[in-house]
Amino acid sequence: MSVKSFSPQLNSSEETIESTLRPQKWSNYVGQERIKKNLKIIIGAAKKRNDSPDHLLFYGGAGLGKTTLAYLIAKEAEGNIRTIAAPIIEKPGDLVALLTSLSEGDFLFIDECHRLNKQVEEYLYSAMEDFKLSLILGKGPMAKTLDLTLPRFTLIGATTKLDMLSSPLRGRFGAIFQLNFYEPSEIEEIIRRSAKILNIEINDDAAKELSKRSRFTPRIANKLLKRVRDFAQMENKNIITKKIVIDSLSFLEVDELGLEVGDIKILEAIIHKFEGGPVGLQALSSATSEEKNTILDVYEPYLIQLGLIKRTSKGRVATKVAYEHLKIDI
Repeated sequence: MSVKSFSPQLNSSEETIESTLRPQKWSNYVGQERIKKNLKIIIGAAKKRNDSPDHLLFYGGAGLGKTTLAYLIAKEAEGNIRTIAAPIIEKPGDLVALLTSLSEGDFLFIDECHRLNKQVEEYLYSAMEDFKLSLILGKGPMAKTLDLTLPRFTLIGATTKLDMLSSPLRGRFGAIFQLNFYEPSEIEEIIRRSAKILNIEINDDAAKELSKRSRFTPRIANKLLKRVRDFAQMENKNIITKKIVIDSLSFLEVDELGLEVGDIKILEAIIHKFEGGPVGLQALSSATSEEKNTILDVYEPYLIQLGLIKRTSKGRVATKVAYEHLKIDI
């Protein structure tokens, strides 16, 4: 299988490391067991029919493994995969060039597909459903329609905002899967695997401590592992211990629950400026100087997962757990 990308290249060693840490086979992909079982059935059945799998859509928070699943699917189905972020497809001509470059059995992975241009999206409907494109050439009475037949391909979409996908687009996916936060034990397993790939020794207590601060998210676990590795190397330590994890992440202002400066700022604003809430999103955004979408997509899901805030019909409310964690009297 070859892997090709239409996305801008990130010319950095970090990109190489991320690619190295990405699982290359199902047995190395930790977590999301229900989704993996379903995908194996979909791919296996398509192979028996000598057909391409149905179009697939993954949704969930950033860093939960949507892109990795897309690569594993293509590898399992023995097809090429091409990747692109939706905002890069600016006009229908970009989509036409992309689709006509595909071969039979190829996979097209579109990340952030909720950000597709609406005009581009409309061209995608017939491509997904009938594997055809109808192009209008020219203008006015001289305009002509050109029908193009496309090779059978599988579109894999990924989004963090399922509600922003139009119903017509959503309805053309054969299967839709939600990726959830990972269990701490799964994050520990990912950390140990990544440490081995990075040629770092880490003991069990350190892996457990790092897992607690990784926000139940593999991408964050790997990011923190690399930063802890840096600290260990600067101190000439050959093994990452719990103490090194605590010291390095404290320096990076990541607390024992994985909360960062932004999370604390939001909690303290709700408690101190709005007397614990409820507070609306707009008011909270103004009080913290954080964009509304950043609060919704980056901070809030984890704070809710930990039970530090809850959403009510009137707005966000800080819970007793939040007061206790920040050591603030109710």
